[in-house]
Amino acid sequence: MTPQTTSSPAVVSTLPYNPRHRLTPAGSVLTPMTQDEIQLYKNYRGIGTQRLTSKRKRGPSGEPEDLQERPAKRHAGDVEMVVDHYNLRPEVGVKQRKESQIIGLKNFNNWVKSVLITQFGHPALAANPSRGRGRGKVLDMGCGKGGDLMKWSKARIRELLAVDIADVSVDQARTRWQQMRTARFDASFAALDCYTEPLTKAFTPQQLAQPFDVVSMQFCMHYAFETAQKARCMLKNVSEWLRPGGVFLGTVPNADQLLARLDELPPDSEDLSFGNSVYKIRFEERTSRPLFGHRYYFYLQDAVENVPEYIVDWDNFVQMAAQYGLHPVYKKEFHEVFEENRERDEFKALMVRMGVCDASGASSMEDDEWEAVNIYIAFAFEKRQ
Repeated sequence: MTPQTTSSPAVVSTLPYNPRHRLTPAGSVLTPMTQDEIQLYKNYRGIGTQRLTSKRKRGPSGEPEDLQERPAKRHAGDVEMVVDHYNLRPEVGVKQRKESQIIGLKNFNNWVKSVLITQFGHPALAANPSRGRGRGKVLDMGCGKGGDLMKWSKARIRELLAVDIADVSVDQARTRWQQMRTARFDASFAALDCYTEPLTKAFTPQQLAQPFDVVSMQFCMHYAFETAQKARCMLKNVSEWLRPGGVFLGTVPNADQLLARLDELPPDSEDLSFGNSVYKIRFEERTSRPLFGHRYYFYLQDAVENVPEYIVDWDNFVQMAAQYGLHPVYKKEFHEVFEENRERDEFKALMVRMGVCDASGASSMEDDEWEAVNIYIAFAFEKRQ
């Protein structure tokens, strides 16, 4: 008879882990993420997640279901670079945004946008001829991750339609709106290339039946000037659904300043770039200056990673806009916006609340940040009959 065998219980060592012949230095061992790092990446969505979630159920914001279920588009060339750049930037919480190395610059840009919206957007919204809840309707073309939602809430608007070419950014903007505690307006969000497609591809006839009082394009219009066709499509989308008397607001790089800086480079310089520790602009060549497709690459610390952008020739822009019934009523460099409004009670107090400066007037920006913000201009156009 064969004796039965029984397995002995495993012996568990109680000795501490103490290797004598370490192959890698102790400092190379991975350490757990901190709570701040966990919060920073909690809402991050990479390309893989985008593709898995490109087909989703109809959202609460009223977009047509067939538009919600369209697969994410692939774009070509420069457009793909821009879309991927903004889609891959994670949405972070308020605490992480405040810890940005260029928080003073970001606060100042937000203050300029607030001044622009208050000076030109509020009167247009208040003059809305329709009655009912709220003070009018806004189209945010290039809404990004929804950075201006609180500005529109404070303007007490009735309705917002928001579009952006970066679909992940649009999802993040929608989520931010849904989580707003003070949201007093209806909102619809859609991923759309406003430079090649009409708004009717994103919104229903019912959503577009009531015209807009304000169209806002912040830090994004220059992408349309890759071609004349794109610029015209953009202007048509702005004008077609804007009521007479409505305003078109925006911020855009100052072409005159960028080209002047290019001209200041030594004639024999092969490196056609300029900037400082915060930003850098690099042109590919210095002589050819077309009205459309005049490309340069833009880097902004903690914001933009060498993305292709295009010069917006101001006179050409004004002439084109006039063909769509849009006429300029305001154009100021950012430093001029600051000088004009720094002592106005409303905007002076706003600078402190938004962290542009402290109560004593000391700026939160370093000199390099101040130089970077001043490559931009703010503008307002009015639609006339």
